[in-house]
Amino acid sequence: MVAETGKTPESLSIYVHWPFCLSRCPYCDFNAHVRETIDQTRWRDAYLREIRHIAELLPGREIVSIFFGGGTPSLMEPATTAAILDAIGDRWSLAPDIEITLEANPTSVETARLKDLRIAGITRVSLGVQALDETSLRFLGRGHDVAQAKDAVSLAARTFDRYSFDLIYARPGQTVGAWRAELAEAFAMAGDHLSLYQLTVERGTPFFAAERAGDFALPEEELAAALFDVTQELCVEAGLPAYEISNHARPGGECRHNIVYWTGGDYAGVGPGAHGRLKLDGATRATEQIPGPENWIDAVERHGHGTRRDDALRPDERVEELFMTGLRLTAGIGRGDFAARAGLEIEDALEPRRLRRLIEGGFMELDEAGLRTTADGRLRLNAVLAALLG
Repeated sequence: MVAETGKTPESLSIYVHWPFCLSRCPYCDFNAHVRETIDQTRWRDAYLREIRHIAELLPGREIVSIFFGGGTPSLMEPATTAAILDAIGDRWSLAPDIEITLEANPTSVETARLKDLRIAGITRVSLGVQALDETSLRFLGRGHDVAQAKDAVSLAARTFDRYSFDLIYARPGQTVGAWRAELAEAFAMAGDHLSLYQLTVERGTPFFAAERAGDFALPEEELAAALFDVTQELCVEAGLPAYEISNHARPGGECRHNIVYWTGGDYAGVGPGAHGRLKLDGATRATEQIPGPENWIDAVERHGHGTRRDDALRPDERVEELFMTGLRLTAGIGRGDFAARAGLEIEDALEPRRLRRLIEGGFMELDEAGLRTTADGRLRLNAVLAALLG
């Protein structure tokens, strides 16, 4: 439904979080849970109630992207996926070129559902391949082997117009030469998008304890930088340049949903732990759903929604968020977009001496188009942001 104002409806993206996995990967710090049984009917009904609640708060929007993340949303029954998409389509207008992405693992159980997920309405799939050698897959705790990964990518390419897959690099013992060879294999399978993440060890994960115990060591900083550099170099040569720190695409192949996050657009979160950013009554509101699956579904059944946080961001908080997300993009932050979302010019939002030092140091660029990090700045993004924002 489009608001009857004669105006173009405001755009909105929707993130749907499915919190369940078959097993927990040792590097994962996401809101993911392993359960022996899942009541698919109960969960479908809860998602539909949450969507109804959000639609009442945000009528008249146009949905430009939907993203099913997790957890492992390919474990969701295709009928549940279809019901969620039908509910969204019943309550909002859908953009003609809407992007509907679902994350999947390349196990035989999940890839068997890809065709049914396409019928349900998914237009783009993102596969968690993570590595193209057996030893690394075992180290990363993955439930598939290389042959299954390649078969899954091939099936995705035949089933969907757009698909992507992830790889993790800077793994223990990995050399530049080995990563070059692995990337060559990846390029031979890639479509219009590829996600390449440096392995990081997060507190609270099994890898955190294992690294502290000396069970493995990540590459030293110099080698990690070399692996990053060769990633950028080879992706450019393959026609898949970086458009964000860890994401590479052919022109037009960028993940539109994630760009909404990075550019400060509106998105609603549905499901346990899902976050949202919504502009209402002139202020940007930060929303968060209850993280525990059982607590979330109980709240939805009792109250019609699972929101635990809904706070208006202060102007300075909103500005800081726009810098922290927008500077992840190779294109950076456009002047017009920033002014529209923050209500002031880029220069007026930053301390001049901090900005000047980063520009003179070769880490940032500022011109009539906007503000962006250089290649050296993106390599050291956390340190650049700390220096820029204090």
